[in-house]
Amino acid sequence: MTREAIVAAARGWIGTPYHHQASLRGVGCDCLGLLRGVWREVVGPEPEPPPAYSADWAEASGRETLLDAARAHLLPVAVEAAGAGDVLLFRWRDRLPAKHCGILTGPDLMVHAHDGAAVSEVAVAPWWSRRIAGAFRFPGVVE
Repeated sequence: MTREAIVAAARGWIGTPYHHQASLRGVGCDCLGLLRGVWREVVGPEPEPPPAYSADWAEASGRETLLDAARAHLLPVAVEAAGAGDVLLFRWRDRLPAKHCGILTGPDLMVHAHDGAAVSEVAVAPWWSRRIAGAFRFPGVVE
């Protein structure tokens, strides 16, 4: 699997409406659903189904559920080494669990799904950079 294939798969989701807990390209997804859908396209079947989760799951539990799942299924990379096709996890606020993810499509661009908007490609502006909780690579990426 190449970085280009991951980027192409992620961009194929652009325009998909936001829908909490969904993961259907062109129909609906949230940020995790986007990541799951790209996984299915470039890696294969999902390793496990995600549990049901509420919109405030991170604040309610206080656990690093998303970060733990990323560590279990993706390969950690240094944030400064992350490149196209890699996954970034974000915290909305300091000391809160990571709750959002996006897929890098270039040095300063990512595709992500955000509540109230369709999947889009956006700049990884300073606002996003300050909130990065971790960077990860899909298994099997060929450099």
